[in-house]
This record gives sequence, structure tokens and C-alpha cells, in this order.
Amino acid sequence: MKLSTRGQYSVKALLDLSLQAPHQPTSVRAIAQRQGLPVPYLEKLLAQLRRAGLVTSVRGVQGGYALALPAGEISVGQILRAVGETLQLFPGQAPDPSHPEDWVTTALWGRLQTKLQAALEEITLAELYYDTRSRQAGAEGNFLV
Repeated sequence: MKLSTRGQYSVKALLDLSLQAPHQPTSVRAIAQRQGLPVPYLEKLLAQLRRAGLVTSVRGVQGGYALALPAGEISVGQILRAVGETLQLFPGQAPDPSHPEDWVTTALWGRLQTKLQAALEEITLAELYYDTRSRQAGAEGNFLV
């Protein structure tokens, strides 16, 4: 199981916005430069996140994007859903009716998938930020997620 580029970039962009002053728009180019992301792709992701109500946008020279909600109110699950991302433990696997042992495995993976989805809904952007920062404690340089 791995988070797609789309999911990773979306979470990185919102983590970057969470570091900015509240309601102060940040340009796509500034986010892309700090996080090492391609501008055109990031613009598309931010548009999806705006439609989902997770970010706001301001046009013009001083424009850009800002979080629409406090970081503690935005879950990783919301971010991933906004950009059409899902995390599946073992996507596309169905039990083989001729093998009863597959039923047990499928039931187990199904329950784990439910727990994974619940965890993604519980983990907020603020918690993710603090987890990331605690791992980088003592490191010098810019904050990169």
C-alpha cells in the first residue's frame, strides 16, 4: 500500500499552507518551490481542494490559496477524498468461492480496510504536522514535508 503522488502532493500542499498566517493567501509558485512540486499539477490539485471547501483562493497579484478551516479540522481522509484518492490495502482482490480459506483472509483485510479509513478520518492536518515536526526536531533548514 502506497499513497499516490496525487495524495502526497495534496497533503504536502496543505501542510505548507498550515504553516502560513491564517487567511493569508500563499501563491502556488511559493508552495511549489518550498515543497519541490510541479506548479501545473499543484494548481490542478488546489482547484480540487478548493471545490471540496478545504482551501480558499484569492485572485490577483497578492492572491493565492489559504486553508478554509483550521488545520485541526481538516482530516487526511478529507484531503484524499477531495483529490479522488483512496487507500486500499489490497485493491481488486475478491475471494475465490471455491477456496473457503479466502473468506477468512478477505474478512480480515476488509476489517483492516475499515480501520484504515477510520484512522484517515481521525488524523488531522495539525496532528500530521506535529508528527512530522517531531521527527525533524533538531534538524536545520526549511520545513519540507
